[in-house]
Amino acid sequence: MPEVKVTIDGIEVTVPSGSTILQAAERAGVRIPTLCHHPDQEVKGVCRVCVVEVEKSRTLQAACAFPVADGMVVRTNTPAVREARRVIVELMLSRHPENCLECARNMKCELQALAEELGVRQVRFERKLKDHPRDTSTPSLIRDPSKCVVCRRCVYTCEKVQGVAALWPAYRGHETVVVPAYDSDMIDVVCALCGQCIHACPTGAITEKDDTEQVWEALGDPSKHVVVQTAPAIRATLGEEAGLPPGTLVTGKMVAALRRLGFDRVFDTDFTADLTIMEEGSELIHRLETGGTLPLLTSCSPGWVKFIEHFFPELLPNVSTCKSPQQMFGALAKTYYAEKFGLDPADIFVVSVMPCTAK
Repeated sequence: MPEVKVTIDGIEVTVPSGSTILQAAERAGVRIPTLCHHPDQEVKGVCRVCVVEVEKSRTLQAACAFPVADGMVVRTNTPAVREARRVIVELMLSRHPENCLECARNMKCELQALAEELGVRQVRFERKLKDHPRDTSTPSLIRDPSKCVVCRRCVYTCEKVQGVAALWPAYRGHETVVVPAYDSDMIDVVCALCGQCIHACPTGAITEKDDTEQVWEALGDPSKHVVVQTAPAIRATLGEEAGLPPGTLVTGKMVAALRRLGFDRVFDTDFTADLTIMEEGSELIHRLETGGTLPLLTSCSPGWVKFIEHFFPELLPNVSTCKSPQQMFGALAKTYYAEKFGLDPADIFVVSVMPCTAK
């Protein structure tokens, strides 16, 4: 592929023809702030936070979408650029709630971080929030359209990555917001509850339901026997949140921490994953012997089962009748475990720490 030379803030770099200014800036070691841009997604160019000056260009250009040309000269930090970025972010904030301290994304919000980076200390525009109620209809996701900045990152993830397309921009102009079809609740559309939209969202427009307070209440209730199951993925990812290298196993530390929090027993979902394998294996043998529906598809992920229900209902007879490992543990905790240790099932409070909101 032919290459071109570009000068960014006085730094000359050579990049493949067809690269964007943002890609060229990354190669030059120059950081350009973004919001709608995501390195794993296609170019959207809707937020305009990444605007830069291009020599001989009449207007500012979006660095994430504007292609480079040989000899191009770009300036990313001029007074005009800084002011344009501040105005863009202020306009977003004028349509955004001010309850940052109450938001689940506080201190982890890209819009909040962007406002801090750009030195936004006041909003010079009249505040007018989007008139859309919070959607708490699903058991695991909360959608708050008033915090949506219409970056479309969740739209791309839902449609292009997950193949679901439960979310899409609706209305026009400053009233535009990302919602399910016909502005329905999430529970009424083809959402698989996979939660990938949460990871894509730069603000608190889509978050997971937080049951932490219920857990604290149970831990503080002496009449409750509180047990917790942790999925295998948790012990391999939790350490990263504490600054350890990705993939560091923290099984012992995690178990010790859970016990110090007050959990009476700590279990690994590995146990019921093995039971699921045994159950599905037995079911496969039964189907082979009795002429049952084949091939047999696993049912170990509720999100996967929900995806099949919505998009491939003709395959439901192929899906195993087994519970997921997480569901199977919940059942065993209230039956076998309760009987083994002489506990009243009504007094057992089961907590699941899972990597997937569909569970």
